[in-house]
Amino acid sequence: MANDDQFALIVGAGSGLSASIARIFAGAGMKIALAARGIDDLGALAAEVGAKTYACDAAKPDAVKRLFADLDRDGGAPTVVVYNASYRTRGPLIDLDPAEVEKSILVSAFGGFLVGQEATRRMLPRGSGTILFTGASASVKGYAQSAPFAMGKFALRGLAQSMARELGPQGIHVAHVVVDGGIRSARRPEAPGADTMLDPDAIAASYLHLVQQHRSAWAWEIEVRPWVEKF
Repeated sequence: MANDDQFALIVGAGSGLSASIARIFAGAGMKIALAARGIDDLGALAAEVGAKTYACDAAKPDAVKRLFADLDRDGGAPTVVVYNASYRTRGPLIDLDPAEVEKSILVSAFGGFLVGQEATRRMLPRGSGTILFTGASASVKGYAQSAPFAMGKFALRGLAQSMARELGPQGIHVAHVVVDGGIRSARRPEAPGADTMLDPDAIAASYLHLVQQHRSAWAWEIEVRPWVEKF
């Protein structure tokens, strides 16, 4: 399928990695939709990439169903879906607020399931499509005082692996991206040329590569990390 025939939905859109993904996808000729719980700050990005924006709390089943119904109405089902939403709460295990822990798991993992399920329902009849999940160091390493984030990201990785095994033979490419390191941003600058943090545009290039992979050599998971990051 040519890129100009593709329609990419990015869930958990914002000013960081998801913005870089939106730009590189749009530059490759894809139509873009941006979804987030709050969309007030997405106006500039939406104008830049020619995207429509949709308010959606990805952790709520009815909201996700409504999002995909709105997409069906506005221009058809997406051929590429990126789940980039997550939520974290930190602290000593005995001090963690159970409600915050629940929210972390719901946003980081359950929302991925809901979005993946709705995307799959639309991709199966076509026998094609790409679903990408954004992971983190916490997807494979449970750090001290970060149990909720690890719980959510471990679950998301398991979801991606299960979906890849089930849906790959049916023509749907499912992949998980382990972002192993800090992402450079205006709030997290570094000295020019240091490259000790991940460049969000460079990460986005890996997402585009996953979308463009030939089905004879699909990757279900990739890890991206700066050259100084330890394995």
